[in-house]
Amino acid sequence: MFKNLLLAAVILLCTLPCLGKKKEQPPDPAWAGITACGRMLAEYDFAAWHATDAVFAAHAEKGHFNSYVAKRTNAGWVVVFGRLNDTRDKYFVAYKAVQGATPEQFTISENLPPQEDATFYPAARALEISRGDFKGEKRPYNGAVLPAESNQMYVYIYPAQTQTGIYPLGGDVRYLISADGSTIVEKRQLHKAILEIAYPNDPARKVVAGTHNHVLSDVPEDTDVFYVLTRKPSIPEYIGAGKHVYKVQVDGTIVLEKWGPCFQI
Repeated sequence: MFKNLLLAAVILLCTLPCLGKKKEQPPDPAWAGITACGRMLAEYDFAAWHATDAVFAAHAEKGHFNSYVAKRTNAGWVVVFGRLNDTRDKYFVAYKAVQGATPEQFTISENLPPQEDATFYPAARALEISRGDFKGEKRPYNGAVLPAESNQMYVYIYPAQTQTGIYPLGGDVRYLISADGSTIVEKRQLHKAILEIAYPNDPARKVVAGTHNHVLSDVPEDTDVFYVLTRKPSIPEYIGAGKHVYKVQVDGTIVLEKWGPCFQI
C-alpha cells in the first residue's frame, strides 16, 4: 500500500503548477563533482551486474568467492571475484571479468586455486569494513568502491533492486576509507528512509519526473544522480534540499529549479 501511495503522489506532483519564479544561478562547481561521482557509481553498478551474469553463465563455483570489486581502467571495467583470507591481510581472486567491445560484454578468466591479488586488496578490505559498520534494514544492499583524493576510497552501501520495475532510493551511506583499506576516515549518511517506487506502464498516466526532499543535506547526493541514471523510464528528479529545489537531469547534471517535492528521505 505504501508503494501505491508513493506512486500516486509522484503522478500527482507531475501535474502541479510551478511554485514561484525560477531562480537564475550559475552551476556550483561542487555540483559537477556530485554528478561525476554519481555517473561513476552508475557505471560501477552496471559493470558489476553484467560481470556477475557473465561469471555465473561460465558456471563459476561460488564457494571460491564471497565478494566482488570493480575498477575502471583505460580499456574499460575489470571486475574481480574473490575473498579475503582469515587474517584479512590478503585477497584471493578466483575469477576476473574484463569488459569487452560493448559495456554489457565481459570475458571471464579463471584462477583456480584462487590467486593472491595485491592490486584489489585495499578495495576489498575497504568494502568489508564498511559493510561491517553499516546498519541497514533486513534487505539486500550493494556495495561499490570508487577512488577518492589522496589515494583514499569512497565506499557506497545502497539498497539493491530486488524487483523488476521497482527502484529503491535512500537508506544509503558513503564511507571515506584510508588508502590501505583498513580505516574508516569518515562516514556520511546520504539518506535516511528507503523509497521503493514503481512507475506505471500506462500512456494515460505518464510520469514525467520524480521528486523527494532531503533532510540530511542542502544539496543532492551522489546516489541521487545514480538513481536518475539507472531507473526506467529515464526521467529527471526534483529534490528539495536546504532552501533550494534542484533538478537532477536525465544525464546526471544538476540545476536549480522552481517547484518543490514532498517525500523526505
